[in-house]
Amino acid sequence: MEETVMEELICEEAILAEEIPEVKPAAVVNKNGVKAEAAIASGGGGAASGFSGTKIFTWFMVLALLGVWSSVAVVWLELVDYDNVIGKLSAYDADGDGDFDVEDAKVLLGVKERPVSLVQREAKEESAVEEQTAVPLPPISDDFIPDDSRDEATQPYEESKQFTDRPGSQETREAGNAEDQPEDMLKYKDKKKKPKLLNTFEKTIKTEIDAAEKLRKKGKVEEAVLAFDTLVQQYPQSPRCRYGKALAEDDLAEKMRSNDMLQKALITYKEASELPNATPDLIKATLKKRAERQQFLGRMRGALATLEKLVQIFPEDVALKNDLGVAHLLIGDNKSAKRVYEEVLAIAPSNGFAKVHYGFILKSENKIAESIPFLRDGLESGDPGTDDGRFYFHLGDALQRMGDDSAYKWYERGHQRGHFASVWQRSLYNVDGLKAQPWWTPKDTGYMDLVKTLERNWRTIRDEALSVMDKTTGLFVPEEENLREKGEWGQFTLWQQGKKAGESCHSVPKTCGLLERYPEATGCKRGQIKFSVMQPGTHVWPHTGPTNCRLRMHLGLVIPKTGCKIRCTNDTRAWEEGKVLIFDDSFEHEVWQDADSYRLIFIVDVWHPELTQYQRQTLSPI
Repeated sequence: MEETVMEELICEEAILAEEIPEVKPAAVVNKNGVKAEAAIASGGGGAASGFSGTKIFTWFMVLALLGVWSSVAVVWLELVDYDNVIGKLSAYDADGDGDFDVEDAKVLLGVKERPVSLVQREAKEESAVEEQTAVPLPPISDDFIPDDSRDEATQPYEESKQFTDRPGSQETREAGNAEDQPEDMLKYKDKKKKPKLLNTFEKTIKTEIDAAEKLRKKGKVEEAVLAFDTLVQQYPQSPRCRYGKALAEDDLAEKMRSNDMLQKALITYKEASELPNATPDLIKATLKKRAERQQFLGRMRGALATLEKLVQIFPEDVALKNDLGVAHLLIGDNKSAKRVYEEVLAIAPSNGFAKVHYGFILKSENKIAESIPFLRDGLESGDPGTDDGRFYFHLGDALQRMGDDSAYKWYERGHQRGHFASVWQRSLYNVDGLKAQPWWTPKDTGYMDLVKTLERNWRTIRDEALSVMDKTTGLFVPEEENLREKGEWGQFTLWQQGKKAGESCHSVPKTCGLLERYPEATGCKRGQIKFSVMQPGTHVWPHTGPTNCRLRMHLGLVIPKTGCKIRCTNDTRAWEEGKVLIFDDSFEHEVWQDADSYRLIFIVDVWHPELTQYQRQTLSPI
């Protein structure tokens, strides 16, 4: 009986030996003059296959060391103390990295040379890292840049996206898996526990999973994809192997800047979550990652459905409910988001994440006074996810509107936390290192020709504006960003986000014709070109624009003699007809219209002069 069992095990080993390389090495000539890849494929069938008796023994040694014998014995015979066997594998550490893995197997098989010394190996690795970091990433292709269109900083909620091209606020995606980074999944628990991703069977193949995972963590993503794919073929019912494949595909998508590859990862994440015997922690990690990547691709409703499924599976997980609230906000469903956060605060009244988001929603409903305690308490909690520039911005803005000077304390705190360039300059989508000053002269900008063209032709521009300013034309629309305390403020947009706004130029052809030859203005994807008319009795709250990537020109067209002024930081100025004022609207500014007749100006946004041509081409629109 024992002999029969052993024969069956040997047959099992022979089958597994055909499949063992998790990443197929390039064809390498071994000492016998036979290509290693071909020899491996032959299954080690004696001298005729190119393997000597010693080579066959080496193969079985490697198979045993990789845990195959252990796996079989544990599952079917329960003869081997798996942990004890694995604990002894460090004696076979052939490449000097402190453990036994596939790289050590390659050394024992003669596929890879043994390092001369550990010191030399480390020096080679350091040199390789230096070479890699010296090579810049290729430009992000157009098909990989998510839609990042934004209005002013008072915009509806938008989650920060990864792989974006926002220098100065760019986020680098963590390459580690949930085993390395449990805090994102368990961020509201006092003690972060390592998630349990392996089921009972998967613990018997942990060595193989770890070897593939090591490739991924070392950045060898192509090899990692192949390694995990091999494991998935060997163990098609293993959720952890499939999850590892999804993570590797995800990493490869980042490296390739490929949405198609990311789509493959999304499918694999879904498959992993639906396999039987997946641990609860693996289901949670897999679906959270899938929702995150769906949001990155702009598939907000798909992400919402994924998060709703998560909340159904884990109804007691407050963090998942919070993520679900964000998903509702991302599709503009503030009402549903509000309901979610009310549910969270009912069971966890001190939850800071829910508080800041609930306060954000209240402020968007113009419930200014009600929003303040939620925003303030949420920020003071220090809970994960609350230290966000948007919440400092909106708390300060709410306090300002209530006449509370403590707003600047929160702006200062936001500055100290790295969210704002200064207390005055509070834009959130920035490029680091650009010259920052509230007021500019035409000479400072380098756009002298544009300024001269505007000032020489101001009457032509004014007359065209006056010809379409009648309310019956419907071209001037009310300001919609909730920036007014009182009054009437209308705007007629010609260009937005670097593109003409519909058929607007047909109504003012001469004005548009003057601007066509100035790409610093018409091509400014983070700005607008528009007419602005403000009626008497209007006050615009102190506010800041969304980005430091532009400067704003105001050409005076119809300016009452007194009563109209604009403050930028602590410097207040007035418009003049036929003259251009230039300021950086990422700094706090405020407007009063206390004259007895309307004020009409022409607004032209231009790229910040220190932005390179490449930056102007690749920065996402606002």
